[in-house]
Amino acid sequence: MFKNLTIYRVGPGWQPTQDEVEAALAKGQFLTCGATEALSLGWVPPRGIEHAPLIEVIDGHLHLRLQIEQRVLPGSVVKERVDEIAAQIEEQTGRKPGKKALKDLKEQATHELLPLCFKKRSSIRIWIAPAERLLMIDASSSSRAEEVVSLLIKTLDGLALHLVQSAETPAACMAAWLMDGVPPAGFTIDRECELKSEDEMKSVVRYARHALDIDEVRQHLTSGKRPTRLAMTYQDRVSFLLTDTLQLKKISFLDVVFEGRDKGDKDEAFDADAAIATGELSQLIPALIEGLGGEHDFLGSMPVSELVAPDKDVLNLDQPATQAGAEPAPWE
Repeated sequence: MFKNLTIYRVGPGWQPTQDEVEAALAKGQFLTCGATEALSLGWVPPRGIEHAPLIEVIDGHLHLRLQIEQRVLPGSVVKERVDEIAAQIEEQTGRKPGKKALKDLKEQATHELLPLCFKKRSSIRIWIAPAERLLMIDASSSSRAEEVVSLLIKTLDGLALHLVQSAETPAACMAAWLMDGVPPAGFTIDRECELKSEDEMKSVVRYARHALDIDEVRQHLTSGKRPTRLAMTYQDRVSFLLTDTLQLKKISFLDVVFEGRDKGDKDEAFDADAAIATGELSQLIPALIEGLGGEHDFLGSMPVSELVAPDKDVLNLDQPATQAGAEPAPWE
């Protein structure tokens, strides 16, 4: 169910009801891109079933899903069309368009080509654990996770978030585990790692499907390289890749996790998968943070909303991001 996780701490005092969250999400429900829209995003049912609720609560955990639809328009195609129009203008007037005119032509070409582009869809899962005051985003990059956080804060009134930080840096801890071969209790080191130097060369060494308890790895660490990624397994049940920014990537639940589970229909399978995934990861995450020296809240109570510019374009595209539905203001 989850492939990547970026972990946030939920600020105190945010305790909305399920109906309140559902109503807030409904104001930003997903609608497909219009003919001249580069992007549309909005909330869809986590189950993937039309007209199902926009929030699912399973074993006390909240599940949301943000859908993104984007028209694919390569810059080279826009440039080709701009050059074509510019050539026509030069032929008709005898003068080449200037910089300002070329900028206007780029907007004209984009507007003209967008309806002809095919649309690409993707979605991002959000998992909220209210009892633990944690929010996890299944995003492939930290920048994408920050963009989702910005949208969540605009959508859900009173929500404040900040990244979970460990007392010791993941890079320092991963280096120590590789040097002495002793990871935190319950964890094992697997066969994938990335080491990067901190000097101006930024040299990188990657190991894949390779033993890491070797002198060569320790020599790289001694020479100043630091781990940026390390494959690990928790309790022989969940494998993942830990990054130096405390993200979990390539999450994989091992076969033993699903032993004895009835497949059931699609609805039952969603409930079972969600319960299993959150149950396993709810044990892994605190154990991992403890292995990194515990949580270090150096930001105090400062929420992400104070760290992210409020006028930042969601998804940071050249074209303004167009959110489906009304402007998110759930508690007007």
